Order: sequence, then structure tokens, then C-alpha cells
Amino acid sequence: MSTIAQHETTGIPTGTFAADTVHSSVGFEVPYAVATFSGTVTEFDARLDDGKLEGSARIESIQLKDENLQAHLLSPEFFDAERHPVLAFAGDLHRDGDEATVEGEITMKGITRPAVLRGTIVGPAVDHFGKTRVGLKLEAVVDRTAFDMNWNMPLPNGEPALANEVTLKADLTLVAQEA
Repeated sequence: MSTIAQHETTGIPTGTFAADTVHSSVGFEVPYAVATFSGTVTEFDARLDDGKLEGSARIESIQLKDENLQAHLLSPEFFDAERHPVLAFAGDLHRDGDEATVEGEITMKGITRPAVLRGTIVGPAVDHFGKTRVGLKLEAVVDRTAFDMNWNMPLPNGEPALANEVTLKADLTLVAQEA
């Protein structure tokens, strides 16, 4: 383990770190009928600047296994991507060992609500190219109806097919930016 990694394992990384989007991912999961419906957003960015995490995702880049479902999620019944093309988050990072909590606000479909992301943090550590990196793996559960995403369909037993609670996930590799 490098000296930086040993020294910084209990502190918040200082300086500015930007997402390495090749080694990062942003997505969601929501219970649907008897399974889990999931997707990813391929165009996103994130920055960690002296303990403040900010990120955004272009909703039009949402990727699902079914194009028809993709079009439905982009429609006004869900994200309304034409009028609200970006999902955004900003908050303050707190660290306790390898546990991370980010308390802030998320904006979807033009609506801003408080959100808490929880997960793990690794680093800072120097990679094989001499770059300092921080890894953040975070999740938050949000009620989609709080963001005016109310579509649903009843199952034969009368229960809704789609759950209201959605798990948002970010697995970020952040690289220190040169001053």
C-alpha cells in the first residue's frame, strides 16, 4: 500500500478529482413484477472537489435491454428527457474508514429533493501510471413519485407492477486533476 493510501484512509481527499468514465458507471434498479428492472446511463460526469461531490447524467443516454422501454423512460411519464435532459446531484462527502456518506440534493425531471448516498470509499492511491485515484461506490434509494414519475400498471392480483422505490447506483473512479 502506498504512503498516500495509508495516510488518507480516514480523511476526505483534498484537491479536485474528476470521473474516469471508462472505469465508472451510473445506473438504477427498481423492483418490477417478480424481478428487478435495471439500466445504465452512459453519458455522465462527476467531480470531487475538497469533499464536495457533484455529478450529472444525460438522461437521453439511458441504456436498457429493450428499445421500447427506453423510449418509455424518456417520455413525460418518466424522465421527460426532452424538457429535463439532465439528472444532477451535489452533496458533501463524509468518511468513516472505508464507509462513505454523501448528503446532498438530487434533481430529476426539474424537481430537487434531499438525498443521502451511502457506500464505500477506497484511496486515495497512486495507480500504475502515477495518477492519484479515489474509488467511490454509492447507492441511494429514492421514491420516483416524489419526482413526478407516477406511471404504473396493475398486476392481475391488483398490486402495482413497478415499485416506487428506485435504487440509484454510482461506481466511480475519480482521478486527481493537475493544478
